[in-house]
Amino acid sequence: MDVDEQAKKIKDWAGRYAEKKGFELNPDEERVDDVAKGLAVRQEKFGKRYCPCRIITGDAEEDRKIICPCVYHEAEVREHGMCHCKLFSAKRSSEGANSETET
Repeated sequence: MDVDEQAKKIKDWAGRYAEKKGFELNPDEERVDDVAKGLAVRQEKFGKRYCPCRIITGDAEEDRKIICPCVYHEAEVREHGMCHCKLFSAKRSSEGANSETET
């Protein structure tokens, strides 16, 4: 499977995961595509979906924490509205949701 196919599978998985957890994917589809592709590249290179926005240390115990969904994402979404890599987002209210995505 090539990186683009893997990225699409990751994006589909992330959408299902976000819905299950009460989040949503970032409304910026370009950002979601970039993160999904970064995850796919790391999966191909390292065999794990390491967050592309965090540094792989080489310490298996520490690096396990940054496999997507990382151990930090729920607190980050709760505290900041998005996780560090901006893949997962807090659900927006339906009122005004379109105004946030228009530019």
